[in-house]
Amino acid sequence: MKDFWNNRYQEEEYTYGTRPNEYFKEKLRDLNQGSLLLPAEGQGRNAVYAALQYWEVTAFDYSEVGRKKALELAAKNGVEFNYQVCDALDFESETLFDVIGFSFTHFPVSIQKQVFQNLLKFLKPGGHVIFEGFSKEQLNFSSGGPKDKDMLFSPDEVKDYFDGLEFLELRKDFIILDEGEYHQGEASVIRFFAKKAF
Repeated sequence: MKDFWNNRYQEEEYTYGTRPNEYFKEKLRDLNQGSLLLPAEGQGRNAVYAALQYWEVTAFDYSEVGRKKALELAAKNGVEFNYQVCDALDFESETLFDVIGFSFTHFPVSIQKQVFQNLLKFLKPGGHVIFEGFSKEQLNFSSGGPKDKDMLFSPDEVKDYFDGLEFLELRKDFIILDEGEYHQGEASVIRFFAKKAF
């Protein structure tokens, strides 16, 4: 899969565009600026947006090409952030974050809960999670996402994967995606906004 993403991110255009994910943008603007973690950040569209809003951003992805494109986009916009190349299960941080933002971060079902629980260790008590991912109904649409149903989400699975959070909002939505070449058209997504208990 690393080769797949390196090849996709090698394309001249930004694969999923340069504008931030709409749900991420909507929820982030309601929060006070602080520290933000963006797992599987790809080419940096959410990181650049958050940095422009004066968030202290840490991002990671296992694609070296994704990181390179993200830092190029950051330079064009006059911002900087910490971007690591690592696997989601290997991420480490000496500090905790105010917010973690997940935008279409899908993992093999064998490690999905382990990944999310590992990353929640780096969220401050009282910190927030912003999440959007494709629902299982996304298999009916051609607007992007994994073709493996087990890698897609249901509301009950999300509650299990993110055990320990207080869900302030959790819903399945049908939306129209307009995020670069590979996220175009009608889509079925799971969205949630949650808080870590003190």
